Amino acid sequence: MSNDYLSRTAFHPHILEVEAMKFMLLCCHEERKWDSMSKSECDAVMEETRAYCEELKKSGHLLAAEQLEPIQSARSVKVRNGKLAVTDGPFAETKEQLGGFFLISARDLDEAIQVASKFPSAQFGTMEVRPVTVAS
Repeated sequence: MSNDYLSRTAFHPHILEVEAMKFMLLCCHEERKWDSMSKSECDAVMEETRAYCEELKKSGHLLAAEQLEPIQSARSVKVRNGKLAVTDGPFAETKEQLGGFFLISARDLDEAIQVASKFPSAQFGTMEVRPVTVAS
């Protein structure tokens, strides 16, 4: 492994024993870009992601991960004045769509950012890193 911050911290499970925090990594990308990739390109990204997730599981960083169905399957739900409104598609009008999430454990925000930066999808999309609120 290289001598960067992640290799010095993230792959050493004993470090997580020191007050680890939870972070949600939201994986966003343009579905049109993904759809325009060849099957072999998509398969390569998915395999790299699976391999990285295995490393993160072994190190104790990965707590949960799920891929989402395409935005065509999304529904937005809101209730106003007691009336339910359901609309097709995601709520936000953006170039990038939420494709999945990874719940990780990291020592701090810097470590969470380093973990997020190693995901293959960060090369063509965005990984939003957000601390999870600790319930009191």
